[in-house]
This record gives sequence, C-alpha cells and structure tokens, in this order.
Amino acid sequence: MDRNWLLITISTPGGSSTLRVWAWRRLRALGAHYLQQSVCLLPATAETRRAVNRVVARLAEEGGQGRALEIALVGAEQEAAVIEAFQGERSDEYGEVVERTGEFHGELAKELGRGRATYTELEESDADLARLKRWLAAIEARDYFDAPGRGEAEVAVERCEQALAEFESEAINSEIGTGRDE
Repeated sequence: MDRNWLLITISTPGGSSTLRVWAWRRLRALGAHYLQQSVCLLPATAETRRAVNRVVARLAEEGGQGRALEIALVGAEQEAAVIEAFQGERSDEYGEVVERTGEFHGELAKELGRGRATYTELEESDADLARLKRWLAAIEARDYFDAPGRGEAEVAVERCEQALAEFESEAINSEIGTGRDE
C-alpha cells in the first residue's frame, strides 16, 4: 500500500509527568496508536503532521524531546494489522458512547419516574447530551479507517436527542401546568 505513517517518539526531562501526560493526551486525542511507551503511529495527513509538529515543538521548548518520522510500513499484512488496531481502538470508543447513552436514558427515566421533569433537570440533561455529541465528534475525527460501531453510536446519540425532546415537553407541561388534570 502507498500510505505513509508518522512514527512519533517522545521523551521528557527528568521524568516530567506533566509534560509527558500533556503529550500523551494530545497524541491520543489525535487517535495515535501506541506501539510501546512513548512510541506511537498516526496516519500521515496534513492535519496530523501539523498537530504532531506542534507537540514536538512544545516538547523542545520545555526541555523534552520528540521526533516524528514519516515512514511506510513493510507489506500489506503489517499495514492491515496496524489499521485493525486503529479500528479496534475506535470501535471500543464507539461502544463506550453507546453505553453512556444507555445511562443518559436511565437518568431521564429516573427523573420522569420521580416527577422531576423540570427546567433544571432539562438543563443538566442538555449539557450531558452536548458532552456526548462532542465526544462522538472527537472519536469520529480520529476514526481514520471507518471503524465498526460508528453508525450504532450515531443512532444512539440521535435517540438521546429524541428522548431529550420528549423530556423537554414533559418539563414544559410540568412548569406551565398544561397537560395536568386540575
């Protein structure tokens, strides 16, 4: 295959955990697949090159060291294994989103069961939904190889939107007194 990859290595001075954790989080947010501690791979795209260059530059500014080497993997089998690892990581993340949407529905059902369909609860649930959407968008941005589970996660988040709209109707009815027998 004619795909290029970025092989990224990082080291931090004196075991600086703050800088190491920052670099790890930034690279994981890009979707990096770790081969071993402080060594990871990313597909070489314009976006990943720019982002990795920023990570390497900050490491250098703060006394650490980073390298980004553009490489080609040897053989289709090797590349297929790496792509499968990327897909597995994203698929796991999509599964976590689906799991959290179940918790979202459970929370709405609990509040409805308590008769607490209020504006305050709606606001909290709206914020929870916004977090789910941002999380899903972040996973999709680093899903370079169309991992299984994306569609299921998208549908699960859409169902949360629908459930929240229904909860909102209940909250409106509860707050303004319509829909109740008086």
